[in-house]
Amino acid sequence: MNDTQQESFNPPQIDLKKYIRSIPDYPKKGILFYDISTLLRNADAWQIAAARMANGVAKWNPDLVAGIESRGFVSASPLASALGCGMIMIRKPGKLPGKTISLNYDLEYGQNCLHIQEDAVKPGQRVVVVDDLLATGGTLQASIELLRKVGAEVVGAAALIELKGLKGREKIDVPLHSVIIYE
Repeated sequence: MNDTQQESFNPPQIDLKKYIRSIPDYPKKGILFYDISTLLRNADAWQIAAARMANGVAKWNPDLVAGIESRGFVSASPLASALGCGMIMIRKPGKLPGKTISLNYDLEYGQNCLHIQEDAVKPGQRVVVVDDLLATGGTLQASIELLRKVGAEVVGAAALIELKGLKGREKIDVPLHSVIIYE
């Protein structure tokens, strides 16, 4: 990272929570949904959020940023661009062309499956995995395991929002950077 890039990662100190809309009882009763679309559509707030994520992740010197379907792609793409590295996708079954490697994992309410293209990572490449939200940690940790399965060295993880009370951070076995934390 050169001096110009370092300066661009020095975002102003504003409260990004002011740009996140809370929607009660979505997608079902009892859930408080944090809607990032209100942050994304505000150019200044989104630039600051992206810069804060880049600032927190740059120290891990990744070769690749892996975005988790689908909202993880939104944060992973500008992060990869800011860091000058490539971006790969972790997707649900049937969404990636070519040969894929999969991982089934348990959730608190069932099972899920993630896929990555077989040739997405060269053995030993340094990868940071990114999602929009860290809740219970199941999907993020499964993504880390899938990346390791294809030979990646997972050096960190990042989330735009972390719901601290759900203790997902405790399941993640790599360093984690969260831009916005809700208790």
